[in-house]
Amino acid sequence: MKFKTRLLAAAAMAALAVAAQAQTVRIANQGDSLSMDPHSLNETLQLSVTGNVYEPLVGRGKDLALTPALATAWRQTSPTVWRFELRRGVQFHDGTPFTADDVVFSLRRAADEGGDFRGVVGEIKEVRKVNDHTVDVETKAPFPILPDQLSTTYMMSQKWSEANQATRPVDRRKGLENAASFRANGTGPFRLRERQPNVRTTFVRNGNYWGKIEGNVQEVIFTPIGNDATRVAALLSGEVDVMEPVPLQDVERINASPNSRVIVGPELRTIFLGMDQKRDELLFSNVKGKNPFKDKRVRQAFYQGIDIEGIKRTVMRGASRPTALLVGPGINGFNAEADKRLPYDPDAAKRLLTEAGYPNGFEVTMNCPNDRYVNDSRICQAVAANLSRIGVKINLAAETKGTYFPKVLRRDTSFYMLGWTPTTYDAHNALNSLTRCVDDKGAGTFNLGAYCNPELDKLTLAIQGETDKAKRNDMIRQAFKIHGDDIGHLPLHQQSLAWGVSKKVNLVQLADNMMPFKYITVQK
Repeated sequence: MKFKTRLLAAAAMAALAVAAQAQTVRIANQGDSLSMDPHSLNETLQLSVTGNVYEPLVGRGKDLALTPALATAWRQTSPTVWRFELRRGVQFHDGTPFTADDVVFSLRRAADEGGDFRGVVGEIKEVRKVNDHTVDVETKAPFPILPDQLSTTYMMSQKWSEANQATRPVDRRKGLENAASFRANGTGPFRLRERQPNVRTTFVRNGNYWGKIEGNVQEVIFTPIGNDATRVAALLSGEVDVMEPVPLQDVERINASPNSRVIVGPELRTIFLGMDQKRDELLFSNVKGKNPFKDKRVRQAFYQGIDIEGIKRTVMRGASRPTALLVGPGINGFNAEADKRLPYDPDAAKRLLTEAGYPNGFEVTMNCPNDRYVNDSRICQAVAANLSRIGVKINLAAETKGTYFPKVLRRDTSFYMLGWTPTTYDAHNALNSLTRCVDDKGAGTFNLGAYCNPELDKLTLAIQGETDKAKRNDMIRQAFKIHGDDIGHLPLHQQSLAWGVSKKVNLVQLADNMMPFKYITVQK
């Protein structure tokens, strides 16, 4: 009896030791991941969250350089064929082995019209299984940056997807959902334990993970907290351990607190405004029978009517870098000489509107998220105030990203805000996604205003296949000059990252704003 008692006591002590070692990190963001489906929305927060559960063939390291993930090696066997050697011994969270069949399935699924990755995988002609651990990906034309292109295209289990009627990604534009929206079965370092959209999502460490998990976190509780003051209070009180973004006005207060700090760094994201340039009549304007945004003079008037330095000073508190391009420093193809904005000039803007036939300006609705980018709705308010000085009345429609993205992605907008981080860290990604003429095969997926210049399209396709770096960068420079001369979009700035972090937490801040849980350590 005493022996049994000692055994029970030892077991209890062991359980307590395990519990003491189990580390939980509580993360708050101003918005939620809109789905657990890794192919439903090509948006950084969703890719960051689901990227802890699912994995790509080729990943990124702490320096953002390409690194083996579910593929251990890749090479071109011909100008249009890439061969990927798959990692052996990998299992999905349900124990199903990861094989070439899952890669073929996942890349085909990502190309489905219901999802948001057609622009990413649109140049793939065919995916072929060579054997259980080898796959050939054939592209329509030479595509030397295909591995970079696939770094956020995550692999799903064909067996699980078929069993759960989730063989196609959900269409966020139509508000559709399926099993993959709320459940997940990846190969990544963390498993999804519980999903309560817009309330809480809980992840637990994958004990059978094939790779190394550098941190000690066993459980991650992710909570959306939209209100800035509430999010800051949660960090300062210890309710959460990590939060983003930090309201710029609260950086000093958090740094002065005894238990928290702010980690600040550059972000690769560019914030810009887009305009409907396709419809003959704007959906949301008092101008009837024509579309003012089809006139370059109107687009330039808006550009020169925005006081970007004033926004940097008063709204962003200095934590932004005004830009004339859709990419910034750190992106391959960025050209500092080309990064010259048109001057802020309200008088010139008024003259342009008058020349275009709008001497008294006009009225238009501006769509904006209020929980996605740093000070997003405040930036839109500042833009609206700026444009009022040139006679343009902006009806600002700011809303949570859960309703904002479906709306603008179905192009139900006349004037909108968007932020873009090229997941390939290459300018081609921005050109291909944001400026290509929209077609039904996935080109211009996020070209929501349908800007179109065939000359720019030809350059974008040529850039895609060019292997001479100097020649390629010159082509990128030409492409952005065409876009800039057209005033295709209204670039604003690159924002800075600001994360609030408990002093007991160590993590890695990446310039693409991804947050890998496997790098997080909580001090005991």
